[in-house]
Amino acid sequence: MGSDETKSTLDTENSTVPGCGTTTKSCWMSQVLLRIVLFAATLTSIVVMVTSKQTTNIFIPGTTKRIPTAKFTNSPALIYFVVALSVACIYSILSTLATVSAFKKPSSCSAILLLNLAIMDAVMVGIVASATGAGGGVAYLGLKGNKQVRWVKICHAYDKFCRHVAGALGVSLVASILLLLLSIISVISLYKRIR
Repeated sequence: MGSDETKSTLDTENSTVPGCGTTTKSCWMSQVLLRIVLFAATLTSIVVMVTSKQTTNIFIPGTTKRIPTAKFTNSPALIYFVVALSVACIYSILSTLATVSAFKKPSSCSAILLLNLAIMDAVMVGIVASATGAGGGVAYLGLKGNKQVRWVKICHAYDKFCRHVAGALGVSLVASILLLLLSIISVISLYKRIR
């Protein structure tokens, strides 16, 4: 191995990367902070969705049933939303612990950890974004209805429930954006580490 190759390898290992290696404290702390905010966002979204329950008496035209209570368990898409965000919440805890561990012991941080974070961050982006989209579709039907298939809008009668669902979806969208940022940081960190 020549002198130039050794110097190039040392420069790559000493470069400032926002993921692992010999990085500055601010880079590590920003990634840890983003993961903590991700935890808060997913947990908030879960709590808001699970507490979205409203009871009222409403007659739905075209049916003989009355639906007195609106809650998230009435829709499979909203159940998927809660489950997907619960997975993302648990992942945020585990990835925060892994990032803090790598921050405290940079020598234990390897390209494998960066690769795992990059892959899992990308998977979580897909899971949270799909759950947000599924929940958004149900929320839109509740808000606007669909005249062609005679699905009536319900948000005029279940206004509190719809506000809770909208709030949970908004916070979930923030969580999706945070996961996208973390995914980008992980990929850039991996690239700089192996370059």
